[in-house]
Amino acid sequence: MKIFTRKLVNGMIRLCAAALLLMLSGCVVGPKYHVPAPQAPAVYKESPTQFNETEGWTVAQPSDAKLRGKWWEIFNDPELNALEEQLDINNQNIKQYFENFMEARALVREARSQYFPTLTVVPSVTHSRASANVGVANVGTTTVSTTGTSTTSTTTPQLQSTLYSLPLEASWEPDLWGKVRNTVRQAQYAAQVSAADLENERLAEQASLAQYFFEIRGQDELQKIFNDTVEADQKALDLTHSLYETGIDDEISVVEAQTTLQSAQAGATNVGIARAQYEHAIAVLVGKAASNLSIPVKPMTIAPPPIPVGVPSELLERRPDVAAAERTMAEGNAAIGIAYAAYYPTLTLSGEGGFESSAFTHWLSWPSRFWSVGASIPETIFDAGLRRATVQQYVATYNADLAGYRQTVLTAFQQVEDGLAEVRILSKEIRQEQEAVNSAQTFLKLEQARYDTGIDPYVDVLIAQTTVLADQQTLNGLQVQQMTYVVALVEALGGGWDRSQLPSTRQLTQKPPKTDTTIEQ
Repeated sequence: MKIFTRKLVNGMIRLCAAALLLMLSGCVVGPKYHVPAPQAPAVYKESPTQFNETEGWTVAQPSDAKLRGKWWEIFNDPELNALEEQLDINNQNIKQYFENFMEARALVREARSQYFPTLTVVPSVTHSRASANVGVANVGTTTVSTTGTSTTSTTTPQLQSTLYSLPLEASWEPDLWGKVRNTVRQAQYAAQVSAADLENERLAEQASLAQYFFEIRGQDELQKIFNDTVEADQKALDLTHSLYETGIDDEISVVEAQTTLQSAQAGATNVGIARAQYEHAIAVLVGKAASNLSIPVKPMTIAPPPIPVGVPSELLERRPDVAAAERTMAEGNAAIGIAYAAYYPTLTLSGEGGFESSAFTHWLSWPSRFWSVGASIPETIFDAGLRRATVQQYVATYNADLAGYRQTVLTAFQQVEDGLAEVRILSKEIRQEQEAVNSAQTFLKLEQARYDTGIDPYVDVLIAQTTVLADQQTLNGLQVQQMTYVVALVEALGGGWDRSQLPSTRQLTQKPPKTDTTIEQ
């Protein structure tokens, strides 16, 4: 048996070797893929470096290091750093995209399995009984005469039988026209698209957390503004009430002061709504129930740091969505090659060998051996234009992917230019609004003095107080807006990611650890 098995295996090896030579001498049909080279501007038009005055905000110099993985650390806020670390581990959206990537990796290994022959063994035992009423029941008659008396004997066919079989079957389709190679490439490109989508989602979640975090800091600063206003309004009410009791002022001043205080108190209470909502949103981002996360109160005091913007040509290597769009094009190009391969015949090599017997004692004996080898080359001679239409379909898909890639690139440049313009112009507006706050505070101080000396009525003080509060609220809103725009600019620049972090084709074909096949509960 060992000799027979060895001969069968050697025969299959020789057959596979011959087919392998055919495959290696074959070609890969379909268009060759070329990465498109979109034109990038030399400089960003909205960069502060293109203006004589930066109005309080500048980008990092080209000599500074570009953004790296943990880009949020440029804000130097330990609480933000801790939250971002939790997000990378516990965010469920990121987890979902990660599992999609693991699925895409598995599909690469599935595609690669087509390079190799399929071997199957199907041991079987079959016990059957034929019908006695099918065909002739009596087979042959023999007459024997010994003493002058004739005797007749009848042979009955065998109605029951048992068959023991142990076949080893092998089949293989050599990749003569590159169909399998293009299928593997398509799966690899799709996995890289999934990896880029994962990083794009990770960046979006990180940016959302940072923006919510600065919104909370802004709400804490707004709460401080209202608390200070309530305290000042309470003192003003006490003063007007004292003046009214002494007959210096009238009752309307007391009512006006009371109204101003109550309005400020209501505004201070309302701040808690937005803060709570932002805190709950951060809890979801870090994978916690909204009831289980509390962020300490801390008014915002930091200014946006310089952002290393770099040159526009680097943007295409730093945006994961641009990388995903480009890899989608490569995937579509491989699909065209698969469609072209359908025009050519396929070669199928098959072999079978093993042991077969109707008696168990002879099942694995040498005379019970059997084998067969063969090859087939099917070719479609008429398909009513199916293959041509399939090629046209994938060509159109590729052209659509190309347009999508170009649009993604244009959008990337637009978002960076938007971010630069927003932060630069807001810096100027913040400086102007700060001057307005200073002027309003001076106005209030002067008007309070005129009221104290009896020159002006209290309504003039009320107008000054309202102006100060409104300008302080506007300034706080602009400062929060600037911080969120800086985060949006970092996101538009791709965060700390670059194209070199995409998994290579070799990494995509590596077997995952056993833990990757564990079903989570």
